[in-house]
Amino acid sequence: MGALDYLYYFCNVTTVRHKLKSMQTVEIKVKIDCDGCERRVKNAVRNMKGVKSVEVNRKLSRVTVSGYVDPNRVLKRVKSTGKRGAEFWPYIPQHIVHYPHASGVYDKRAPAGFVRNVVQGFPAASDAPEENVISFFSDDNVNACSVM
Repeated sequence: MGALDYLYYFCNVTTVRHKLKSMQTVEIKVKIDCDGCERRVKNAVRNMKGVKSVEVNRKLSRVTVSGYVDPNRVLKRVKSTGKRGAEFWPYIPQHIVHYPHASGVYDKRAPAGFVRNVVQGFPAASDAPEENVISFFSDDNVNACSVM
């Protein structure tokens, strides 16, 4: 937010001041086939109030919007261009997930190097004392045995 926006916010003569939205990045999965589709989606989102940048990646079928925007409004605007199958980006990079081939994680339609963002892909957080006891006796580290 620039200095002029800051001054305008305080000098604006209105009875009700709206809380400013926070800067965020919205990623949307939308199938883009041609230059016309790309241009139509890009122009529709770029004309929204609060949008700072719009990036369209046709290879990944992803639209990335940065700015002071509401994610649901961005999705609604993309759908209004005729892209009814648009949805929020459901994928994360494959190297982040511990179990990329677990049930429900691997998706054939996902772009290369991405898997679906689900809970089964991450190990359960357990505070089991058995794991700590096993580390006391290690054949790999001779100094690890603290009992003897």
